[in-house]
Amino acid sequence: MSLRGQAYIAGAFEHPTRKAPDKTVAQLHAECALGALADAGLTKDDVDGYFCAGDAPGMGPLAMADYMNLRLRHLDSTELGGCSYIAHVAHAAAAIAAGQCDVALITLAGRPRSEGYSGANARPVVAAAPDAAWEAPFGPVTTNIYGMCAMRHMHEFGTTSEQLAWIKVAASHHAQHNPNAMLREVVTVAEVLASPMIADPLHRLDCCVVTDGGGALIVVRPEIARSLKRPRVQVRGTGETMKGQAGGDVDLTYSGGRRSGKAAFEEAGIAPADIKYASIYDSFTITVLMQIEDLGFCAHGQGGRFVADGNLISGIGRLPFNTDGGGLCNNHPANRGGITKVIEAVRQLRGEAHPAVQVRNCDLALAHGTGGFLGSRHGSATLILERE
Repeated sequence: MSLRGQAYIAGAFEHPTRKAPDKTVAQLHAECALGALADAGLTKDDVDGYFCAGDAPGMGPLAMADYMNLRLRHLDSTELGGCSYIAHVAHAAAAIAAGQCDVALITLAGRPRSEGYSGANARPVVAAAPDAAWEAPFGPVTTNIYGMCAMRHMHEFGTTSEQLAWIKVAASHHAQHNPNAMLREVVTVAEVLASPMIADPLHRLDCCVVTDGGGALIVVRPEIARSLKRPRVQVRGTGETMKGQAGGDVDLTYSGGRRSGKAAFEEAGIAPADIKYASIYDSFTITVLMQIEDLGFCAHGQGGRFVADGNLISGIGRLPFNTDGGGLCNNHPANRGGITKVIEAVRQLRGEAHPAVQVRNCDLALAHGTGGFLGSRHGSATLILERE
């Protein structure tokens, strides 16, 4: 079933905090929900569908729905890591099209900064995973798993650290205009390369920020969208998949975005060249580079050349990306930034991004993310949105 035109994003809200030692995770979820509802012009009593993932405390949607005193007909706790919330938009659209709910709320929140998390101390091996015993002896953590992908991409295609650095440079050019961004200072390629090495070949500035905070989205039926006094942003195409170890046939140079992107573009009936703005998950610079290739914005192995020389900077390059500063500079709440990718895409389509980074005539936008770990197993979700 095509979801094109079946649902609209009517509300979007990003929590302004980047450190919240005085708030609980549940409180952050609720504050994000209220912000998105206010943006849409709705109240919590209008919500009859709720979507959240593993960041929600206490059995996911059950505890949070009770905490927020929601009266629901439909719940979804799909867990795909950082791209869960991109997938949730698709799932909400499908639920609305099937008549299971009319107003869907999606929330994300977390406090990793207050709790002392970093990618260098996070061990992704899950004890219950069938192959965990073969991974654990090598000491995998988030940073070295992504460093492994970067090193392989460099070996296969000649990608350079300078090319990866341009992704951080582009994000910093955008973040300077975001008053809530954690890192607002514009950096140069030389400064990225001079920052400490974290997991060869990734430097500190190749890594995303760690923040508290969160965000929320409201997805509604077309009839409700037309009744609200907000610009209409429709769900035009969706795609969802996973990529794992493939029984030992491992290729670290591409992600599941190769499949989820293809599905989303086919459903939307457009090509990558039609996209005016792209929100791309940026846990690390290599994450962005690989996904740009996988989504078809350039050929496999040509990502390094594509991202260099400011090609991702709004107003300068061919593919404006992450105009809020992204996870590299702005916000990466709950160690999973997928929802912020949708929020900034909605801002761009509404014409509500900062004037310095607003893409002209932005009518088609893409939000894409990964969840899990590119070097082992991960989910991928792609969303194509259109301004009506």
